[in-house]
Amino acid sequence: MTHVLKDHAHLFERPGPWTTIYVDGSTGTVDGLASDEILPRSIAQEMKAADAPPGDIEAAVTALGRTAKGLPDPVTRYLLVNDGTAVVDEFLPGDLVGLTVTATGPIPDLTPLVRHSPEDFAYLVAEVGHHGGEIYLQYADGDEQHITSGAPASDIEGDTMHTRKLGSGGWSQRNRQQHAEKVWKMNSREVASEIDRIAAEHDAQLIVVAGDIRARQLVADEVSQETAAKLGIIESNTRADGADEETFNEQVQALVARTMAERQQTLLERLAEKEGQGTRTSAVGRGAVVTALQQAQVESLLLEATAWDGETLLALDAAPWVAASEAETAGAVVLGEVPAIAALLRAAALTDAEATMYPSGALQERPIAALLRWPTGPDAPTAA
Repeated sequence: MTHVLKDHAHLFERPGPWTTIYVDGSTGTVDGLASDEILPRSIAQEMKAADAPPGDIEAAVTALGRTAKGLPDPVTRYLLVNDGTAVVDEFLPGDLVGLTVTATGPIPDLTPLVRHSPEDFAYLVAEVGHHGGEIYLQYADGDEQHITSGAPASDIEGDTMHTRKLGSGGWSQRNRQQHAEKVWKMNSREVASEIDRIAAEHDAQLIVVAGDIRARQLVADEVSQETAAKLGIIESNTRADGADEETFNEQVQALVARTMAERQQTLLERLAEKEGQGTRTSAVGRGAVVTALQQAQVESLLLEATAWDGETLLALDAAPWVAASEAETAGAVVLGEVPAIAALLRAAALTDAEATMYPSGALQERPIAALLRWPTGPDAPTAA
């Protein structure tokens, strides 16, 4: 699943009520101090009207008192408040995706957060040189908190002796060149090993390598076959003095966007292939997908961002976690009616399913579908 769902899956089993807040968090100007002064008061009024507990209202006001000053506008704010605590409080880069939300209900609603960051796979950026390299772990949604060992980078400093190549001429100089090449390879092997380790540990879907041209080549030659299939090489020496950081960041984001598009397209192609083969390992439409989620059968959930806006499903306190009616609860307690997408994302997280959100129209008039872990049974015979 997306790391947003994975990181917050444990919240789905905690009792409510929960208040979900998704608003413009930009600091504004001197003439429009929306976030600094007006926003906490207006949210408090909306929460009171929604019968949010007083302790939750106080927690939201306190959290919103910490504004986005110092962060570049536009900024969006997302909060989950429960039991007098702002359990999740995030500043998200960019404008709102969709409408603002201030809603109190029985479950945390991660829909705005997933819509804002529909794809958030891990990727590595390795800047390499003759003496080693620096490896950064990041996520496609811009999250930089999931970094190896909590540090901003994994630094690898290899052998720094005899790494400068010499000019041509003479046996002694050739011998020194060969020794320097061996040292480069040893350092590159160490960097490549660390790239392989971090990529495997965090299931990185893209590995960007930049830096010295020869070091890039050596590292690319040393990484594992699995890592090599995900390599994206940037043809610039980012470790050199005067390197253009802005251009480099744009190149990285272009590779991320391409990888994101390829991943989403691959899922659509798998869905079309399974439907064409008639293997019963796909489900299309809300009813079929809900049934599959109830059986923990969904491997990958595909849904459009605006699917079933305004519609609801039942959230349950135990498996099967979601139901279209009380007849489908299998003895679990109904927590309440909740927005359909919120219920589906919760069920996906609690059954360890992947979830990918697409723009409207991407699924071609079938705004929800799923790839299944095992085939469904045969259709029931139609009554004569």
